[in-house]
Amino acid sequence: MADDGRMSNTTGDGTRAVRAGLPEPVAHEPTMPGPVFAAHYHLPGEPAGPYTYGRENNPTWTGLEAAIGELEHPGGDTETVVFPSGMGAISAVLLSQARTGDAVVLPDDGYQALPLVRERLETYGVEVRTAPTAGDAQLDVLDGAKLLWIETPSNPGLDVCDIRRLAAAAHDRGALVAVDNTLATPLGQRPLELGADFSVASGTKALTGHGDVLLGYVTCRDPELAAAVRLWRKTAGAILGPMEAWLAHRSLSTLQLRVDRQAATALALAEALRERPDVTGLRHPGLPDDPAHRMAKAQMRGGRFGCVVSFTLPDKDRAERFLAALRLVDDATSFGGVRSTAERRGRWGGDAVPEGFIRFSVGVEDTADLVADVLAALDEAARG
Repeated sequence: MADDGRMSNTTGDGTRAVRAGLPEPVAHEPTMPGPVFAAHYHLPGEPAGPYTYGRENNPTWTGLEAAIGELEHPGGDTETVVFPSGMGAISAVLLSQARTGDAVVLPDDGYQALPLVRERLETYGVEVRTAPTAGDAQLDVLDGAKLLWIETPSNPGLDVCDIRRLAAAAHDRGALVAVDNTLATPLGQRPLELGADFSVASGTKALTGHGDVLLGYVTCRDPELAAAVRLWRKTAGAILGPMEAWLAHRSLSTLQLRVDRQAATALALAEALRERPDVTGLRHPGLPDDPAHRMAKAQMRGGRFGCVVSFTLPDKDRAERFLAALRLVDDATSFGGVRSTAERRGRWGGDAVPEGFIRFSVGVEDTADLVADVLAALDEAARG
């Protein structure tokens, strides 16, 4: 342990996930305090102290924010701000930084709700430029921008860009850099250590991992940037409930176990799908011949290439039959949970994907069982 009570930056990922954000032991007290439900606090005299009003702070947030900061940038000084959803976190960064007349750069193949943010930014007089994630193409539209938004691996296409290269180029041009780290998780990728100013994620996905909590967060090294994000949270009232914060912190204890199991099974599933003639467009960054593999191997940590595998079946009907034939997989739209999910992504519109495109999120089921279920469902779908 460091002098300030934090774990050293050489502590293992599993140990860190189990211990992150916990208070110093107090005799006869819980090892992890329960959620604090409070709209206001005793506040005699001047409004000083860490807790004054429930929209501004909460002890349960404090523990979770400390834990996430320890995972995102071990051994470093960070500030984390939690939100009630990933979109709350995304909006807080973009809307706290961009002003009328500014330009921001977004990926054109990123999260499905980014176009909603783009529409809002343009309403406020912010210029929005877009470019694909692959090939570091956002470099071509970076000049004069106030902020660069990176999503790597991208959702749902699973392309990867060079965070360090893009961050250096953006900073040379005077732009801030935010990285959506949702799919990688802080165990698979540490954007702040690669030069980003903001690491942002939907904790709804793999971070909490049980499909029962909506959560978002922003982690920064610069206190002024964190203060701007926190002020946006206070002003908008976009606050996380204490129960959700407690559930999220509790879930971090198994993060390393879940992420490692999911990454290993996702790779095994991708390898099995390579043998299927009815599967095209197979993507997983862990596959040696995947277009993103070289960069992912250099940038992502510990062989953790994520839990998502994407592929395309011949048409919409085949995809629907495949999903209906699965026995161990839920047809649901999130990813990163302990129970495997899959969906035909084109049902939502907005993503530039074929009608038969499947986004598959691997859970923690036994690898052999899950792979067998998928292959059997493909066979059943092919029979019509």
